[in-house]
Amino acid sequence: MAKNSHEIRDPIHIFIRLSTDERKVVDSIPFQRLRNIHQLAMSYLIYPGATHKRFEHSLGVMELASRVFDIVSNQDNIHPIVRELIPEISVKAKLGYWRSALRMAALCHDLGHLPFSHAAEEALLADGWNHEKITVEFIRSEEMKQIWESMTPPLRVEDIVKLAVGQKKLKDTRFSDWEALLSEIITSDAFGVDRIDYLLRDSHHTGVAYGKFDHFRLVDTLRILPKSANQTDSIEPVLGIEEGGLHSAEALLLARYFMYTQVYFHQVRRIYDIHLCDYLLKWLPDGKFPTDIYKLQNISDNDVLAAVWQAAVNKSHQLHELACRLVKREHYRRLYERNPEDLSVNPHIGQVIFDQIKEAFGEENVRRDNYTQKDNMMDFPVLCNDGRIIPAFLLSETLKRLPVASFDYIFIKPNLLREGQVWRKNNMQKMLSMVAREE
Repeated sequence: MAKNSHEIRDPIHIFIRLSTDERKVVDSIPFQRLRNIHQLAMSYLIYPGATHKRFEHSLGVMELASRVFDIVSNQDNIHPIVRELIPEISVKAKLGYWRSALRMAALCHDLGHLPFSHAAEEALLADGWNHEKITVEFIRSEEMKQIWESMTPPLRVEDIVKLAVGQKKLKDTRFSDWEALLSEIITSDAFGVDRIDYLLRDSHHTGVAYGKFDHFRLVDTLRILPKSANQTDSIEPVLGIEEGGLHSAEALLLARYFMYTQVYFHQVRRIYDIHLCDYLLKWLPDGKFPTDIYKLQNISDNDVLAAVWQAAVNKSHQLHELACRLVKREHYRRLYERNPEDLSVNPHIGQVIFDQIKEAFGEENVRRDNYTQKDNMMDFPVLCNDGRIIPAFLLSETLKRLPVASFDYIFIKPNLLREGQVWRKNNMQKMLSMVAREE
């Protein structure tokens, strides 16, 4: 007798279970492609265990999404003020439909990722395109449409699109309160299961402890609450948390901060992303990945790595030097990293050093990479033990003091590193007093 339930072993969630209908999505070409897209680009060159793929991450996001749904859709876990705004929760059939749609949206939320995931996405796609837009195209594709229509119950394509991508990326699309809530389960900056899974999974595979936190307690204490307890405000249902889960929420946000500073912003990882982008800009036709999904689904990390390897072993290949930076670890070395003492003297010191070093050593021999997070200010409603709803920012000293993750690196060609270090030492005091040119 054929099974209708299937189990996949997973190092984070132990077992991930799916139905035969859902397995059709996993077996589709767009989803199978994710087996060959690294979750952390070339981070495995720094953390050898970080060879995990978007495939298993997407399965994990689906598993977590349904766990959260089962908790927050329970009538007892929806605040009375907002319960009447969500007619779907009173009809069992509708709940079953939306649970299925949410699981499939979670499963497909990363279909549009380019080879090596986020590495230089903006530079390698045509204007107006990003991986979310490509994800939408995959979900709407003929192959996937046939699967959605054959499921029990049949799923509406646009429902999956909304839940997978969310309001921030679909600004011209109208969301009901319920649809906004469900998309928040996947995409929320505070409690999105996409973030929960990648922190746990990336921490596990890189071998660092920074990304671990009590996600079981966090999920169990999630609630649907009014965004504001002020009765004069318009009532909007959002994901919040019971007071007993506040420490778990703080731990999640601290884990995110430490994973960014210690793993995602690691200086060698960043320079490999730059070198990979340099290579792809020369290797790809017109320096861009195709936005046609039927062409893109035939390009994976494997194709890029095979091309890089061939260029690295062939000294006459026009991309030989670029390939060797990746294959032979001939990457540019860190010459300068911004620090608080320098910033207190000159807040634009990174740009000043970069301007000066380009003149001294040549633009082709140096690189700069800098970034500051824009969304570290997290706030969400907390249901207190006395029944009041209070913004987390007022309750949590941790959230008030949560640092902004940022970096500013300047790299130089390896054979120029020692000379560059001497130059930096001799010119540092002068540069601290200089004004930066316009970027």
